[in-house]
Amino acid sequence: MDGFFIRWLILTVSIIITSYLIDGIHVVGFFSAFFAAALLGILNAFFRPILFILTLPITILTLGLFTFVVNAMMLLMVSGVVSGFQVDGLWSAIWGSLFISIVSWFLTSFISEKGRVEYIDLKKVGKDRWV
Repeated sequence: MDGFFIRWLILTVSIIITSYLIDGIHVVGFFSAFFAAALLGILNAFFRPILFILTLPITILTLGLFTFVVNAMMLLMVSGVVSGFQVDGLWSAIWGSLFISIVSWFLTSFISEKGRVEYIDLKKVGKDRWV
């Protein structure tokens, strides 16, 4: 359960960082980003697979680029429900979903499945040999 909460906080932080980087995305406070991250996680878990299957032909035709539009639509849906979180247009949503994905991926890469920060400790055992 710790890993779930940490990933939720990482998504919240990535939404806040994205609101500073993209002009069309506005977050009023931490709790707005917190609830937006919760709703975005729920939509991505339940509704995105259905949308992905329904839009599979156009996704294949665009060589996967339509996936960015699907992610942007999820972000626009969240901004319509959560007060204090606003996305101004489709292009802001596309760029915002891209940045949120990149920042979340980068921050989550340091977290293990159990929710702990992991690092790799390399030791030199011989000439040019690391374990």
